[in-house]
Amino acid sequence: MGSAGTFERVDAAAEVIRRHCGDVPKAALVLGSGLGDFADTLAGAVTMPYAELPHWPASKVVGHAGRLVIGTVAGKRVAALAGRVHAYEGHPLSTVAFAARVMGRLGVKEIVLTNAAGGVNTGFTRGALMIIDDHINLLGANPLAGENDDRFGPRFPDMTEVYSKRLRRIADEAAVAKGLAVTHGVYAGLLGPSYETPAEIRYLRTIGADAVGMSTVPEAIAARHMGLEVLGLSCITNMAAGVPLEPFNHDDVLETTRRVRGTFIALLEGIVERL
Repeated sequence: MGSAGTFERVDAAAEVIRRHCGDVPKAALVLGSGLGDFADTLAGAVTMPYAELPHWPASKVVGHAGRLVIGTVAGKRVAALAGRVHAYEGHPLSTVAFAARVMGRLGVKEIVLTNAAGGVNTGFTRGALMIIDDHINLLGANPLAGENDDRFGPRFPDMTEVYSKRLRRIADEAAVAKGLAVTHGVYAGLLGPSYETPAEIRYLRTIGADAVGMSTVPEAIAARHMGLEVLGLSCITNMAAGVPLEPFNHDDVLETTRRVRGTFIALLEGIVERL
């Protein structure tokens, strides 16, 4: 999806969603690997498969359902995106950021980006929930590269506060109210699809990363480019390579997200309630 015509494609998808959803949702939640069950909790839901939305890229990764659900939770109208596409599937980052841009054009002001991540911080355990304070972009590219369209945002957007302090505070308050333990950290975004080597994990820990994954960063950059407030949440589904030294695979990721489903949904409900 090149830069020419990107705005028009984004606008076309937003217009179709607007015609079907009624009231525009205040917030959007992008649900990562195995975390899409939250979409099933929305009341009065309108469901749109990605395949029925113009220009919308379809994910082929297990654990990403590929549907947009708009409904109500905790008295707030939200859009839940069950599934996303990744650069490792062969998509340029402008395509990876497409859904976040559509949410911005739809009128959403706050976006919650969730993911399944590997724990780099040795103090983490499987199933921990991490509020993202900042990220390190190691994807080798940026979704804003190429010709800038000023209708999305400025050529050189500031990234001093990618992840909103206000929304992070809300997430902490929601966790306390629900009696849930959360931690904070820095998320490193890598291309994938291979998991990291032990040497790479040692490098990531040295440069300040607490968790590592293959998503979120392009969406966060594109959302900030458009002026959206961003909150990032990682479910630590496995300890990264060398922590300890034992193999793991995508099934382990999905098993962990199934185990923490109730906790994760409770945290999201508490956050949405406070938006």
